[in-house]
Amino acid sequence: MLPRAVVAAVLLVSLAVPVFAAPRITEYPVSSAPVGIVNGPDGALWFTEATLSKIGRMTTSGSVTEYPTPTRFTGPQNIAVGPDGALWFTERTASQIGRITRTGQITEYPIPSRGASPVGIAAAHDGALWFTEYAVGKLGRITPAGRITEYAIPTPNSGPSAIVLGADGALWFTEDGVSAIGRITTSGEISENAIPSRGLGVSAGSQNLAAVAGGDLWFTEIPLNKIGRMTPDGEVTEYPIPTPGSGPVGIVAGHDRALWFAEGGVGKIGRITADGAVTEFATPTRSSGPQNLTVGPDGALWFTEFGANKIGRLDIEAR
Repeated sequence: MLPRAVVAAVLLVSLAVPVFAAPRITEYPVSSAPVGIVNGPDGALWFTEATLSKIGRMTTSGSVTEYPTPTRFTGPQNIAVGPDGALWFTERTASQIGRITRTGQITEYPIPSRGASPVGIAAAHDGALWFTEYAVGKLGRITPAGRITEYAIPTPNSGPSAIVLGADGALWFTEDGVSAIGRITTSGEISENAIPSRGLGVSAGSQNLAAVAGGDLWFTEIPLNKIGRMTPDGEVTEYPIPTPGSGPVGIVAGHDRALWFAEGGVGKIGRITADGAVTEFATPTRSSGPQNLTVGPDGALWFTEFGANKIGRLDIEAR
């Protein structure tokens, strides 16, 4: 299962927002509870299936192939494209990092800290992948060869969940346990920034994170039903979501210069502009429990529906 908060994206958003047309949503069934999703290097969508411990691959036409992890009951969470062209994912229940090739061959790497409970994962410019260790308050780094190094976060009970590569070349991550957003350089130097809603929990990014020039960090706040924005100098602005109890989870940048986020509590996909205007769209399946999102190779927004065992596709139309 997902932690009570998951996360966001680092990106520059232009204030010039195009005219927006209402989207069309299509849903495709999969075997079980999809969580993370990413635009793969092969022109397909790759996603994790937490309940049955599988990694799925879906073409843009909806054709699905699924690969079970070698270890049973691994609870795969988030997934990212590695520097080696393979897909890398976190196995939360098994405390492992997995690697899957485009042809479905899976290798698993145990994390040194027992019970680490890895959640988020992201590739960095140093040729490695970085991941969060939710249960032990650490960040991990894994090379394509499988070598793992861990870094302890200074604040106790930090509960790191999401992680993303920032425009500054560092990795940014959310600290669910203490309502903060942290930063780690590829040499292991850590700094932390508290958000205004301290102590109430913050959802900050998953897997499906997008980094571009500019450096602003957008994140979701589940307890407060808000979307937050942090500038590179640490200034935070928060925007309320119209629907009560929406349970905002993953967030990603769309090609329409807005941010799109999943509302896991109410079965909606939300859109927020750079100036904070929010629009919401209900998924066809009620109680779909959308979790994470990515922009696909076809320019559409693809997202996981944890509660409905489906993958959703939303057409973004801007002019």
